[in-house]
Amino acid sequence: KSFNKFKRALDLFLAASALFITSPILLFSAFLIKLTSKGPAIYKQYRVGKNGKIFEIYKLRTMIVDAEKETGAVWAKENDPRVTTVGNLLRKTHIDEIPQLLNVLRGEMSIVGPRPERPEMVRDFKKLIRDYEKRLDIKPGITGIAQVRYKYDDSIEDVKKKLKYDLLYSRNMRVSTDIAILAQTVAVVLTGRGAR
Repeated sequence: KSFNKFKRALDLFLAASALFITSPILLFSAFLIKLTSKGPAIYKQYRVGKNGKIFEIYKLRTMIVDAEKETGAVWAKENDPRVTTVGNLLRKTHIDEIPQLLNVLRGEMSIVGPRPERPEMVRDFKKLIRDYEKRLDIKPGITGIAQVRYKYDDSIEDVKKKLKYDLLYSRNMRVSTDIAILAQTVAVVLTGRGAR
């Protein structure tokens, strides 16, 4: 399919360009993380990709080490005590998401697509939400229509509403849609909206 080839080419161009441009910010952020808290600067976590394939996502670490050791997989809360001071700033500016550009280069993610969830949550959501597995038909993304149109997940109802956006995108994947989502993403990043 020609659109898929174009989308992959655009992903490679945008991811490589963005990594080059943001590398000083990435290195400085990693230095601050190491300076202010114990543990690695880069945080790896298993996520579910296209067709249910599991991959490791890369992010700058914003929480204390072993933040979910006692609780297991849980949603981040407003003013989450597990988030470090530097991590809070990185989340508000979305700088913590930059390493996911590596996932795009590796072909595990796209710039635009449904946000990839953790295996434990996908397992539960499949049982609780009708058609949830359909969002796995396409490659997950760093940003998506659900992220720019809707707030952070707090409940199953939020997940259901975001699913509607994800399925809408899946049915209407085209160049103009991706460009519109990217433009809205810039606005979200500049305002810090939706960060937690």
